[in-house]
Amino acid sequence: MIQRIDHLGIARHKLADAIPLYEQALGLTCEHIEEIAAQKVRTAFFTVGETHLELVEPTSDDSPIAKFLRERGEGVHPVAIATDDLVGQLAKARGAGVRLVNETPVQKAHGNQVAFLHPKSTHGVLTELCAPGARQSRLERGSNRSP
Repeated sequence: MIQRIDHLGIARHKLADAIPLYEQALGLTCEHIEEIAAQKVRTAFFTVGETHLELVEPTSDDSPIAKFLRERGEGVHPVAIATDDLVGQLAKARGAGVRLVNETPVQKAHGNQVAFLHPKSTHGVLTELCAPGARQSRLERGSNRSP
């Protein structure tokens, strides 16, 4: 059921401050910026081989990312693992005693369906299970950069 690491999320205070680092120092290209109103975040995606980096900034002081930044500062948030059976993988995790943040999948960036495993069950690392959606088709159509 598990396919690969889909992406690593990196919580940042401001995308505009972070994007130049990844582009200039690492030679990566920001391929897509998207706001996910339901999660109160904006994201910027970079492709690195067969995986992605997702920079995430809060758009509201009450977003989960804003809380994470206040409590822990900038850093990895979350590790996202692609699965071809998200519902089945959630059931497997639940059956193994893992605390779930989401009992059912929710929509995230690029049309992905995701669900999170609580960091208290995953040794302090927020883990996202995702069923990849429209990322490839959107990125193939061209950049959607509007920081």
